This record gives sequence, structure tokens and C-alpha cells, in this order.
Amino acid sequence: MNSENGKNNKNTKRILQLSAKYLMPTYARIPIALDRGDGVRVWDTQGRCYLDFLAGIAVMSLGHSHEELVETICNQAGRIIHCSNLYHIESQARLAQKLSSISFAQTSFFCNSGAEANEAAIKLARKSGYDRGAFEVIAMENSFHGRTIATVALTGQDKYRTYFGPYPPGFKFARFNDSSDVEKQMGKETCAVIIEPIQGEGGIHEASAEFLRDVRELCDRSGALLIFDEVQCGLGRTGRWFAHELCGVEPDIMTLAKPLAGGLPIGALLAGEKAAHVFAPGDHASTFGGGALITSVALKVLEIIERDSLIENAATQGEYFKKRLTALMARIPIIKELRGQGLMLGLELNCDARPILDAAREKGLLIGLAGARTLRFVPPLIITAEHVDEAVDILESILLEAVPAGS
Repeated sequence: MNSENGKNNKNTKRILQLSAKYLMPTYARIPIALDRGDGVRVWDTQGRCYLDFLAGIAVMSLGHSHEELVETICNQAGRIIHCSNLYHIESQARLAQKLSSISFAQTSFFCNSGAEANEAAIKLARKSGYDRGAFEVIAMENSFHGRTIATVALTGQDKYRTYFGPYPPGFKFARFNDSSDVEKQMGKETCAVIIEPIQGEGGIHEASAEFLRDVRELCDRSGALLIFDEVQCGLGRTGRWFAHELCGVEPDIMTLAKPLAGGLPIGALLAGEKAAHVFAPGDHASTFGGGALITSVALKVLEIIERDSLIENAATQGEYFKKRLTALMARIPIIKELRGQGLMLGLELNCDARPILDAAREKGLLIGLAGARTLRFVPPLIITAEHVDEAVDILESILLEAVPAGS
């Protein structure tokens, strides 16, 4: 071991020790410390390089250390970073205008995360139904909407809910892709139905076009608002600006977050005609939400996605990725199912997926999990066919080794 490697090993060990001693153990962290990134690759503190097909959990859509984003951050930081929402912020207003131009929305509210965006959506929906006594929000089983008390109450997975009740009233669940069950749960007190067009943490499960059309009709008939949570599946990942465009169904409210500001914290609540002007001054707020630094970067992110045709690239590379993974399914019996759209794909196995994830990391590929048996792939939108081939070749070698003898 040379002196530089020895130093790096000590640095990594020290970081892990500090984390174990001073951080609350809310994550089962992978035992590496990432130090820098460039494009679709990252390096840890030991100098080891990885192909990043997790992208900060669907956040780094432009990859790491994008030169134009770095420049935008530096320029804006030299002008003004924060002033609060007591004043007008040009980049915030321009970002809202841009989001309206690419979506159904008329107005936007900015906050700091997907959970905050969903909290805001709950409040908006409840105020819209206040005069008629409607306050209940129906969510889907197997859903995920955040980790605050209200958004956990809205999340249809018991593993996120244990220990934290009792939950506030007004949340119900219906079966995903079952409009008859949604109709059964709806009543005069229903103010909204919230759906992920593609369930991310739930295992990369797609809502069918028929289901979304049926729920849209149910909401129109009852006066309830339809909310789409596109925190993970929105902003180009599926090969369209928004996943719901694949089904041709528009919501009344949509929530966004992860990739919008290129890795900086942001959440967005978008509202169409029915909900655009429900909030009044004092109804909702966020000290940091939509600040000058964040919104300047978000504007640049959207500009680059559009200019560099990254939505089209997500569609093209997503189809190629699917083709390569489908070919694996024909040869590797432990693969059960391939799901998803564009560059939001899930490969379900008939065994625990954690050892596959760990083995991929050892071979230089970072991927994620979406449930115990599903490998999650949400790479940057800038990937090429060569990156797909590299990732699939690594994955194939691992999966072949995992196949039981005689299969």
C-alpha cells in the first residue's frame, strides 16, 4: 500500500467513525464516502471510480459537476443568496413562468423538498374543499409521499409508518390501479386523490392509462382535486417532461422536487385552473423556498434539459436499456420482471436484491433498491448507449454468478 492509498484509507475510516458517533442512525449507509463527481461518474475518498446509475436517487439528471451549473451557482452566490419571500425574486418568478409553459399549471409555490411539496398540496386541497366540508385525501396502497407526519400518514407502506402514530385524521387508501376501489373510498368528505404515475419507492410500478382516466373522471364528477406526485418520475425522466403525459391525463395539482435544481434542495407545488388561486397571503409559506440561488440554478437545469434534448435522450437510452435488460431476462431465471419508463426502471428478482446491489458496487456500478427485491436504475439523463452497455455488462456478470447451480 503506497502512502497516498494509506492516507485515503485513513480518511475513509475517519469519516465512517465520525458518522457513527455523531449522526443519528437514520440510514443504513453504504460503507464508502463519495468525494467528487464528473458527469456520470463519481469517485470515493479512496480514489475508486463508479458508474453512477442512482444519481443521488433520481436527482442528478445532468450528472455531476456540470460546468454551467457550477458557473450559475458561483455567479448567483456573488450577487445574492437569500432575501426571504417578503420580497420579489426575479428568478423565482421566471421559474414559475417556465414551469407553466411546459405543463398544465397556472401558478407555482416553491419549498425545499418533495415532502414539503406534498404537505403544501394537502393544505391546498383541504382549503379548496373547506366550504363543502371536504378534507379527506385518498392515497394509494404501496405509495410513498414523504417522511413528515402528514406525508407518512399519506404513504401506503407500513414499513414507513410503524412507531410514528397516531396519525392525523383525513387520510384513506385505495388499491393502486383499481379505480373501483378509489370510487368505493370516495365520499362527500373527499377533497383530493393523490397518485404517483410511477410508484418509485414502492417498486417502480406504473399507473395504467385507464386507471388515471377513470380517477380523473371520478374527481371531475365529485369535485375532488386530482394530485400527481411526480417528485421522482417528473422532469424528463420518463422520456416526457412529466410521466402523466404518457397517459394523456392532466392533474389539478402536481408536486415536483428531486432533479429540479441540479442537486440543490427544492420542492415545487404546481396548480392548474381549479386550484391556482386557492391560497391567499398567510395560508402557506417557506422561509427558504424559491430563493434566488436555488431558482437561478433550476432555470439553468430546465434550459439545459431543453437545449440538449435530454428528454429525447432519456426516451432513446431508456428503450435501449430496456432492450438490454429484456435480453438478460431470457437467460437469467432469477429475474422476475422489468418495469418502468425511460430512465426510471426497476428489475424485480425472485430473491433478495441487496447482495446484487453490493456486488455491483464492488465492480464499480452504483444502483439502488425499490423494495427488498427490486433493483432501481435512475441514471443521469445524459447517459449514452456506451454507459448502458457498461452497466448491463457488470450486472450480467453478477446475476449469472447468482444463478443457483442447475437452473
